[in-house]
Amino acid sequence: MRTFAILMKKKLLFIVNPISGTSDKTSLPEIINSNLDLSRFDYKIQLTEYSGHATEIAKTAQGHFDIVVAVGGDGTINEVARGLINSKTAMGIIPCGSGNGLARHLLLPIDMKKSIDILNQCDIRDLDYGTINNHPFFCTCGMGFDAFIAEEFAQAGKRGPLTYVKKVLVDWFKYKPETYEITDEQGSWRIKAFLITIGNASEYGNRAYICPKASLCDGLLNVTIIKPFKFSAAPKMAFQLLRKTLDLNPYVETFSCKHIHVHRSQPDFVHYDGDPTKTGADIDIAVQAKGIKIIINPEVAKRNLL
Repeated sequence: MRTFAILMKKKLLFIVNPISGTSDKTSLPEIINSNLDLSRFDYKIQLTEYSGHATEIAKTAQGHFDIVVAVGGDGTINEVARGLINSKTAMGIIPCGSGNGLARHLLLPIDMKKSIDILNQCDIRDLDYGTINNHPFFCTCGMGFDAFIAEEFAQAGKRGPLTYVKKVLVDWFKYKPETYEITDEQGSWRIKAFLITIGNASEYGNRAYICPKASLCDGLLNVTIIKPFKFSAAPKMAFQLLRKTLDLNPYVETFSCKHIHVHRSQPDFVHYDGDPTKTGADIDIAVQAKGIKIIINPEVAKRNLL
């Protein structure tokens, strides 16, 4: 007598932020139904209703769903991921934001249909994440000018890369760099900086590679410090940012570490995955190795880009 193994379908929950980013998500149910491999997956869709709701939904989904898919921008992805850290439930991503930093590092397509094709392949990896003052981040966090711009961008109303570029050009002239005391495994030092960015992944989003050597699976954070520079040096720096060669700029210092402590003169803004928040003068950042399961584009591993 032959026995046949019953293939159990994986259960997917799509958490959709209906107002994030610039993409229209009204067609998403039809796209999922037409493109998801329904012979292997069952799914449900749930919309978020307020800030923090995605984290609550993701935490509740543990033990009931195999994969929770974040549909939205970097903020939505951060919320979903926070609800899944150190669990057996994996996160998938359909990027619909204005930056899509983590998604771009993982070579996840912005097109919804192609993103679902990646979900169908279901290549799940254990990846690192970081914490800033115990708050998880998955792409980048930082202080200085980029945190200042993150706060300005959050107040701008209109999203998108053009708004971000306008903010950078206008606010560069009024921002004053400050001096930081930095401590990591190698020791302590003081430095005056335009910005300090700590990357788990390599880019802010929109292919702006602020931490070009960052890896999601090496158990390290990649730190980029940009020292004060003349505005005439900005075009070359912007070119290197897009070419993934920022670490070659003379105004830039980069290094890797597992833990970094930063002290500044007074409380101010930091950002985590682009979302600004005000913190005290002391900032503690650490890597959490292999702490979250994420579906990747298999091409990332083939090209050694993880």
